[in-house]
Amino acid sequence: VQLQASGGGLVQAGGSLRLSCVASGSGLAVAWYRQAPGKTRVLVAQITSGGDITYTDSVKGRFTISRDNAKNTVYLQMDSLKPEDTGVYYCWARATGSRPYWGQGTLVTVSS
Repeated sequence: VQLQASGGGLVQAGGSLRLSCVASGSGLAVAWYRQAPGKTRVLVAQITSGGDITYTDSVKGRFTISRDNAKNTVYLQMDSLKPEDTGVYYCWARATGSRPYWGQGTLVTVSS
């Protein structure tokens, strides 16, 4: 499994960004994790191969995870961004019964 994440950047509070993760492989659960400066990496959102979706409470109603299987891509649409959303966002993927894989991070900075 190879993962390629992109889409980070600098945005003002209240703005939007869309992250993309191109994930080779089939039957993958794909997730986005965030690591804020000086903090541990935490799950932000996950979508399973069957389309089941999970969000951490702090992003519910603001972030949307989706997948385009034809493009092997999972998106994280981030709206109403807050300074506390700042961090490096990592793409993660795992097939059932397999080990997890991590992509490189993409930095999201939300200014107040």
